[in-house]
Amino acid sequence: MGKKGVCIYGIINSNSASDLFTPKDSYRKENVYTIPYQDVSAAVSNSEIIDFTYSSKDISAQLLVWHQKVIEKIMSLKYTIIPVRLGTFAVDEAEVKDILSKGYSLIKGVMEKTRDKIETDVVATWTDFNSILKEIGEEEEIKKLKEKILTNPKRITVDDQMKVGVMIKKALDKKREKYALQIQTFLNNYCTAFKVHELMDDRMVINVACLINIGEQKDFDRKVGEINTKFAEKLNFRCVGPLPPYSFYTLEIKKMQFEEIDWAKKKLRLSDDFATKNEVKKVYRKLAFSFHPDRNPNIPGIEKEFDELTKAYRILDDYCGACKQAGKEDSLSFSEEEFEKNKILVKVKD
Repeated sequence: MGKKGVCIYGIINSNSASDLFTPKDSYRKENVYTIPYQDVSAAVSNSEIIDFTYSSKDISAQLLVWHQKVIEKIMSLKYTIIPVRLGTFAVDEAEVKDILSKGYSLIKGVMEKTRDKIETDVVATWTDFNSILKEIGEEEEIKKLKEKILTNPKRITVDDQMKVGVMIKKALDKKREKYALQIQTFLNNYCTAFKVHELMDDRMVINVACLINIGEQKDFDRKVGEINTKFAEKLNFRCVGPLPPYSFYTLEIKKMQFEEIDWAKKKLRLSDDFATKNEVKKVYRKLAFSFHPDRNPNIPGIEKEFDELTKAYRILDDYCGACKQAGKEDSLSFSEEEFEKNKILVKVKD
């Protein structure tokens, strides 16, 4: 057995310590309960601390399903819940309260934005992908190129095949973008926010998360039904929801290490024990300008040096955010003693 800790699933609009539920139909039987701070609470369970860096894909997928089931169960209990990233652990209840304290202002702002809202994911795929490809293959420009290549079939090269493939892909993307834009336009009036997700393959036309008011869910579902009817010959639609606002407001809780802060300080050549955010930004811009690969194309390893400077700046920018949440408005301390007070950052996941 590994070290025990507190697994954090989400933050809810509750100010009381209570047991939420104990799963009955799962291989995990951990009681899910709340740890309050002022008028918000963390939904948690006592759990073995898991380092996902070393977990297999199957185990990670299994734990993700569990994590989401817990969050969605809490949502079904009529709480407003802000999801917390999978794999977020605290060492004990005191650290959970410290996290809530540091992130309180951000949490309250997000809670206001997500109150009475749900996420619905809309996915559209081509009804008959092969017929779409055939239709594209009959377009004048592509047809001419294919006919030209086929005039001498014995001399068809890989380059010729690639040219046709590139043209078909370009035409497919153009057709897909046309339909995706129409779908977004149709749904726009029924959403408070959109988040376009990556397409998994060429059969997929759109993969979008929609943040909608709970009171407008029926109107939204009706509109999706209308779009489905309108594009029935070309597209298949699938909706997943209602969901918590995973795509818009998942919280990430970073517990920084002193070693990475010290490395970033040295990388940016900061010599003092204190710095302001503006000083860090100024130093980074100066170094980034000097070490930019475009200015030094013939220096070996310059890209790596530039990337490390950018990484160092991002680390210190996060540390600045953590210091601000701890009440140090515009001051970064690089002493290890002060760092221990400022090492937790609560942010909305990018």
